[in-house]
Amino acid sequence: MQYSLVNGDRREAFAGGRGLCPTCGAAMVAKCGPRILHHWAHTGRRNCDPWWENETEWHRSWKNLFPESCREISHVAPDGEVHRADIKTPTGIVIEVQHSAMTDAERRSREDFYGNLVWVIDGRGFRDNFDIYHLLPSPDSEIAQDLVWSKASRPMRGAASGLFFRLSENRTAFPGKIFTKATMRGGFIHGIHEIEAEVELAYRGHHQYDWVRPRRTWLDAACPVYIDFGEDHLVRLEIYDESGLRCIRLISKRKFVHDVMVETNVSAIATRFYPLGRD
Repeated sequence: MQYSLVNGDRREAFAGGRGLCPTCGAAMVAKCGPRILHHWAHTGRRNCDPWWENETEWHRSWKNLFPESCREISHVAPDGEVHRADIKTPTGIVIEVQHSAMTDAERRSREDFYGNLVWVIDGRGFRDNFDIYHLLPSPDSEIAQDLVWSKASRPMRGAASGLFFRLSENRTAFPGKIFTKATMRGGFIHGIHEIEAEVELAYRGHHQYDWVRPRRTWLDAACPVYIDFGEDHLVRLEIYDESGLRCIRLISKRKFVHDVMVETNVSAIATRFYPLGRD
């Protein structure tokens, strides 16, 4: 833990420090060795929050992007169950930064408990298994309404460069039949080079991708999932349209941090334009 109560005040770990857990009130001792991340640990007992994982430099750097008042905030459910959120913004958004693997059961438990939750997961360990492919026009754009994209993957190099069908062509070729993006299964195949300029104009950060040996619990998450590959942008996992195509959207880390501090619901993150001031 980053904080303990020392004489009633939240303090970061310091050499020889002793304090009390802000959640359960148990005794804590500061761990400040030369080769470890300075932190607090419960004395002679397990951490009082079973969801808590050992903190890494990556965890700490994420928490330090937010004011101290947003870090390690106890969240109490109506039935009295208590857990410490990694980050909880003044608008009520909870951010859980997750480095280690997680079971479906624990993920669902956290999502049910917090509700207004967004995940940020450490993707550095599987970056080589995560391929980001061609641009996609915003699914809300006019051009996107007529396009059904072929799923891109490592074995399908052609699709990785951008292959699509046109819904309008199928409707013309088969009059009387009702085709939707969800039901269309073929047609004349097109390449993205035919509409490259239009795609670029309608681009809002969406891309096709392939995640080899994915951590499937994140594909099934009910709350938004953002992957941090250690770059200036985050990768949000999304479903592109009614065809069910999985896609990603690139969102700057700075934009994400700004939005979670001003929006009241995780669904609104990166959906509106705000002028961002200089640091």
